[in-house]
Amino acid sequence: MPKPLVAIVGRPNVGKSMLFNKLVGKRLSIVEDTPGVTRDRIYADTDWNGRSFTLVDTGGIEPKTDDEILMFIRQQAEIAIETADVIVLLTDIKTGVTAADMDVANMLLRSKKPVILAVNKVDSIGPTDPDIYEFYSLGLGDPIPVSAIHGHGTGDLLDACVALFPPEEEEKEDEDTIKVAVIGRPNMGKSSLINLILGEERLIVSDVPGTTRDAVDSYLENKYGKYVFIDTAGIRRKSRIEDKIEKYSVLRAEMAIDRSDVCLIMLDARDGVTEQDTKIAGLAHEKGKASIILVNKWDLIEKDDKTMDRMREQVRRDLTYMSYAPILFISAVTRQRVERIFELINFVNEQSTMRISTGTLNNVLADAIARVQPPTDRGRRLKIYYMTQTGVKPPNFVVFVNDRELFHFSYQRYLENQIRSVFGLEGTPVRMVVRQKGDKE
Repeated sequence: MPKPLVAIVGRPNVGKSMLFNKLVGKRLSIVEDTPGVTRDRIYADTDWNGRSFTLVDTGGIEPKTDDEILMFIRQQAEIAIETADVIVLLTDIKTGVTAADMDVANMLLRSKKPVILAVNKVDSIGPTDPDIYEFYSLGLGDPIPVSAIHGHGTGDLLDACVALFPPEEEEKEDEDTIKVAVIGRPNMGKSSLINLILGEERLIVSDVPGTTRDAVDSYLENKYGKYVFIDTAGIRRKSRIEDKIEKYSVLRAEMAIDRSDVCLIMLDARDGVTEQDTKIAGLAHEKGKASIILVNKWDLIEKDDKTMDRMREQVRRDLTYMSYAPILFISAVTRQRVERIFELINFVNEQSTMRISTGTLNNVLADAIARVQPPTDRGRRLKIYYMTQTGVKPPNFVVFVNDRELFHFSYQRYLENQIRSVFGLEGTPVRMVVRQKGDKE
């Protein structure tokens, strides 16, 4: 059974993201005093009084607007309202009831969903602020005073939410769910791909680069398995990161890579591999993430029978450190090869969790040493005693030697290639730690 869903909605700049962060206990939503900062729906799991639930932060609703982005924000909030079990309408005591509040309240009344009215920025403790009585005019029942900054009233708000949840059944977290981060430069088609995969307008899709500012999670279960897709803000060059909101977004993308199992690295077929692409792919490689390189917009390329081979060679040449990552040529518009993505995600995830017994590993090591003798330096030869695997995601190996200084990088790369030739380990980096006699654990 899915967890109950609580959506926080309201007009722009009433403190929705700050309340969201206070309730989940983390700084997940970008908080900035600029209307329209939260564009997509932001999800987080939390709990209260023994009930686990999912909280959704939405962009501010502008009921009457011609602005394209604000219209997208309104659509996203409407989707959150449709899927929520409980809706929290957040208002602002400092501005009182506005025409926009009235419009949003009417929208919620038409939804026939349970709605809780919260009045934010009631920061003082003591007698009830008489200004709160004005909010009864919204027709949503008793308003609950809260302070998103100080946390006042949030317990009462959560009590009211839990009281409206559906009857509790056994809620179990799936351990076999694969977390997939979709990363790349702005305007690579990341949101379009996830919307295609999910079959709904889950994320804002626009030709304006940088539309997705937060990292956004989307759960999907299909015949291939269970997945959480994380759409990240496009990562720009640091010299182009001008405002604080943009800096938060880059940090959020890096955090998304951190908590992912698999990274989909999206390139634009028209641009090939740019310098920024190499840096973004390097983030996934350095964090040891299983990765797949997706060359998107393949439908826009004029092709002959050698075009794909030439592009593959270019990607391999420019991303030499990721020679292990499979390359897939796709189109998020025509669906070309999109179905194949799931098979590759499952495959590289399995490869990154592979465990090899010490005995089997050392048989391969002995064969590799017999083929190519370890290097020498000034008459002293490297001796490799044995190797063992110490971890997964990515596979980690420890090699015990007589002298670490003799273990040249080239020979380490040779041993890694020998291990890959026998066991595969496709789509995942490999970590190798060298230890010599006398090293402490």
